[in-house]
Amino acid sequence: MTKVLAAITTSVDGYVAGPDDGPGKGLGEGGERLHYWVFGGPWTYDDEPRGEPTGEDAAWLSEAFSRIGAVVGGRWTYEAAGRWGDQNPWGLPFFIVTHRPEEQPKSDAFTFVSGVEAAVEGAREAAGGKDVHVMGGADIIRQALAAGLVDELTVIIAPVVLGGGKRLFDGFSQSLALEHLGVRQSPLATFIDYRVMAS
Repeated sequence: MTKVLAAITTSVDGYVAGPDDGPGKGLGEGGERLHYWVFGGPWTYDDEPRGEPTGEDAAWLSEAFSRIGAVVGGRWTYEAAGRWGDQNPWGLPFFIVTHRPEEQPKSDAFTFVSGVEAAVEGAREAAGGKDVHVMGGADIIRQALAAGLVDELTVIIAPVVLGGGKRLFDGFSQSLALEHLGVRQSPLATFIDYRVMAS
């Protein structure tokens, strides 16, 4: 049965991006440190990442990728990532939530959809029985959680304090009941998996 999974990396002080995030600086000032675990160590915006994850980081990614059949992301993340050069970084059906779906890119690498519910519904249909991954940004994950669409949430904590930027739960005013499923630890991240309980 298809599940909807959401996962995002935060700093110890709860930021998913440092200050001034945007194109060319997708994770904000100092935010590269959030994703050291993805690339096996330090990288900067000026010197694009070339490394590979190792150990528990690689194991978590491998397990996650093996379950995923489609991806949902937000327009801000899409733009901040430089539209991924019009190349789908997942190689899976990728639905971008936007207020301007009529701006569908000429590339068929992405499908623009109005509203997180429609995006998740389209992703479920496209996933071929596998799971749907809601990658964020934070606003899209909050919307999916608020709509009761998320079955499992993974919060990945990077060992860094950013001191400012965008927080995962800014403006989120409802209560969530979570059941702890497991934890993994590496030198670059702590992965905490939760089941989102029906309210």
